[in-house]
Amino acid sequence: MDLVFAAFAVLLFAAVIFIVEGAWLWWTTSHGKSARRIAHRLDMMAGRGPGAERISILKQRRYAASPWLDRWLNRVPRLAALDRLLLQSGLGWQVGQFLGGALLLMVVTLALLPGLPVPLLPALLLLVLAAAAPYGVLLRARAARLKKIEAQLPEAADFLARALRAGHSFANVLKMVGDELSDPIGGEFKATYEEINYGVPMNEALHNLGTRIPLTDLRYLVLAVLIQRESGGNLAELLANIGRLTRARLKLLAQVRVLSAEGRMSAWILALLPVGMLAISSATNYGYVSILWTTATGRNLLWSAAGSTLFGILWMRNLIRIRI
Repeated sequence: MDLVFAAFAVLLFAAVIFIVEGAWLWWTTSHGKSARRIAHRLDMMAGRGPGAERISILKQRRYAASPWLDRWLNRVPRLAALDRLLLQSGLGWQVGQFLGGALLLMVVTLALLPGLPVPLLPALLLLVLAAAAPYGVLLRARAARLKKIEAQLPEAADFLARALRAGHSFANVLKMVGDELSDPIGGEFKATYEEINYGVPMNEALHNLGTRIPLTDLRYLVLAVLIQRESGGNLAELLANIGRLTRARLKLLAQVRVLSAEGRMSAWILALLPVGMLAISSATNYGYVSILWTTATGRNLLWSAAGSTLFGILWMRNLIRIRI
């Protein structure tokens, strides 16, 4: 009888412990601090509740470090194109930083212009140049980065083809390219692999790669992969052919640049010769040359010469610029 009573007491004690533990777990999972925080987060994501704002769980590029400035800039639709240029340039700037730098340059130029003895029209020209200078720096950095990626692309295509022939999957091959090749193309392929690894469909990740790198040869590579995934075929052979085609096109482009070097040098000489002669004449015989900017007729001649020089530069640029 004592044994039965002892067993009953032990089981009763265990039952009470389990009931208390179950009640505590139910309370913490449904009404505890962590549960309330998760419920509040889900309500915000769904846009429910008073003052709730719908948010996204997807990683998005921020336009500014400040949340209120980021929300304000996101309301401007044209800034998406500027953000795409910043992403393609690889400078690591945000839209807010770029616009802030451009605005600061404009303010500095406006503050310095009243102290300079410059007529109205040249002052407006300086203001326009100050406004366009950040955009020019951005486009130059973007062009330099894309040119470097274009030079690395044949090696990347050959690497992809060799790794696929070795039996690796395409996603793993993207990771291998990102690890083995140097930036900037290595970082772009690594970002594509990370997108796929985090659940983005491969087609969408490859389209994102083509958006970040707007090169015709890379689009050929992306299209070859997408078509092979739909219709089948030897992807390694396709990528090897794209590598050979890209390498041959770059070789032809280098030959064209060599053949057009004389025209480009002539354009530089013709564009800089008037400015150089004006500077030399100003240093040797200032009184003779100063008539050009101290008289109305001289100023008109200067503006006509500047317009003719600009027209000649643009004309020669179109003549020696050969697209391949």
